[in-house]
Amino acid sequence: MVGIRKDLTTYLTRHTFATIATLSKGVPIESVGKMLGHKSLKTTQIYGKVLHEKILEQII
Repeated sequence: MVGIRKDLTTYLTRHTFATIATLSKGVPIESVGKMLGHKSLKTTQIYGKVLHEKILEQII
């Protein structure tokens, strides 16, 4: 109906929320981790790394 061609999984929606809706908007990574229910900041930092790689990919 809206043209999304990917299966919307729990992982994909959490990943999108973490990267697009929060980290890319400047929400502190600690806050994102709490929203996602992560016990360790290292887990949340994975999303930050993915976002950083995407930015570099777009620049180069």
